[in-house]
Amino acid sequence: MPIYDLICTNGHRFEVMQPFTAELPACQACGAAARKIPSMFGIPGKAGLPPAHDRLPQTWRGTYGGNRDYIRELRASAEARARIEERHPELAGDRRPILAHEGSYETSPLRLGDTSLPARDHRSSDSHSHHHAPLPSTQRSSQPKG
Repeated sequence: MPIYDLICTNGHRFEVMQPFTAELPACQACGAAARKIPSMFGIPGKAGLPPAHDRLPQTWRGTYGGNRDYIRELRASAEARARIEERHPELAGDRRPILAHEGSYETSPLRLGDTSLPARDHRSSDSHSHHHAPLPSTQRSSQPKG
């Protein structure tokens, strides 16, 4: 016998196990008329969204030197993501242009309109173990060029 998820006109949700041909019962909490709603279910395997635009490689090196097969896969993935975002705009995320995406911006890209710098990630390969304090304004002008 199938299990149905139901919701009443007052918003109460409940489940019922009954034959397909049986009439839907009234709400168990308030007695109002109920209707079927989509049930949650699981499908074994792997399902997921294609990566967002800003998660795709942004440099020539990221495409394995312009590997045509890899670029074809990236393009198909980007097109699939665009189709999904057309139907579900809430998945589009931040669409502002990325100005910097390497070094300290690797984990949090600098985007057009950003006013603050991201926190430096010391685990990235280009960082080192100490911080450089900014020079006072009087010392900046006296520093030699070069």
